[in-house]
Amino acid sequence: MSISADAQSDLSNVKEHPQKQNSKEALQLPESLVRFTTHTSLDIPYPEDGVRGIYVTGNSAGGQRFDSLVNLVSTTDLNAMVIDIKEDHGYLTYRPEEDSPYYDISKNYIGDIEGLMKRLEEENIYPIARIVVFKDTELAEKKPEWSFLEDDKVWKNNRNEAFVNPFLKEVWEYNVDIAKKAAELGFKEIQFDYVRFPEGFERRDEELRYDVGDYSGGDGDQIQKRVQAVTDFVAFSREELAKYDVDVSVDIFGYAATIKEAPGIGQNFSKISENVDVISSMIYPSHWTPYFNIDKPDLYPYELTKEYAKVENEVLGALDNPPISRPWIQDFTASWLGQGNYIPYGVEEVEAQIRALNEQGISEFLLWNAGNSYTEGVNYKP
Repeated sequence: MSISADAQSDLSNVKEHPQKQNSKEALQLPESLVRFTTHTSLDIPYPEDGVRGIYVTGNSAGGQRFDSLVNLVSTTDLNAMVIDIKEDHGYLTYRPEEDSPYYDISKNYIGDIEGLMKRLEEENIYPIARIVVFKDTELAEKKPEWSFLEDDKVWKNNRNEAFVNPFLKEVWEYNVDIAKKAAELGFKEIQFDYVRFPEGFERRDEELRYDVGDYSGGDGDQIQKRVQAVTDFVAFSREELAKYDVDVSVDIFGYAATIKEAPGIGQNFSKISENVDVISSMIYPSHWTPYFNIDKPDLYPYELTKEYAKVENEVLGALDNPPISRPWIQDFTASWLGQGNYIPYGVEEVEAQIRALNEQGISEFLLWNAGNSYTEGVNYKP
């Protein structure tokens, strides 16, 4: 494999945070697919007492809801927004310059991206760009050779979503170049989501047709090759973005911290954590099956979060240079679980998750609500 990174060797670029010190290693990498020349420098420092943020869709960021979300952050102990820049279908949420290679996959959800960034600076709201990586129906359909094929058609899951291939460096460069543009717009952190193979890939890896790129041959089994590809993408992204003075974070399934590695999707919690500045586990109680001796996790937000945090602390504590832990927590009601399996989530449930994290020494968190409708009256420092 031509691209590799060892976060523990030859440390030459040290980046300081109020909460920790992260190290980055300088690598000699090929020139990127696209070079952007516009640069916007915004004065939005990393929050001294840690990031406490909310998720914001492109539609919300560019629509009437944005004012109310700004007000929520500005009038509480929240201080950050995770804003969709490349969303779940593969579209950019704003229009780049017309000669950009990404113009055709852009939507005008955020009509004035520069104005949005300036507003965040004025309000001192820490801006994080969410970029969905390998779940990308748009790119898969335009570049089937970068995807997974079934009967000569792009394979899609039962939600009609297509994925692109984590083995291919062309896919890495495509997403990292979008991340570079977000950094130049003034985002202080790039958060990569769907950094993985499709769920259940181990059941179809020999049925689908796809290119394994530089990962052909060798002694590793298919599981280890998937883990290596995902880890290498994260390392490549961090090194490519180092010169842009942004942090790199990755969203990851919470259960990945509880096992050696997720065999189908290629996520190894420790290996990914070694190559990021921030790790954001998605630990919504509603998304767990019976775990930690809790039969119905959604009913017990404090207990579930506490038990998860204990495990994560142990895993991260074994690393020489652990990243900041900033989990995604639940601010929505999971009524789809059915009667008796869920409870309405409001002030008490949100605060319970935050309190459980705080008690385990985790002071940062992000709130997820797909519709960006967040609970009012929450004490974010309970």
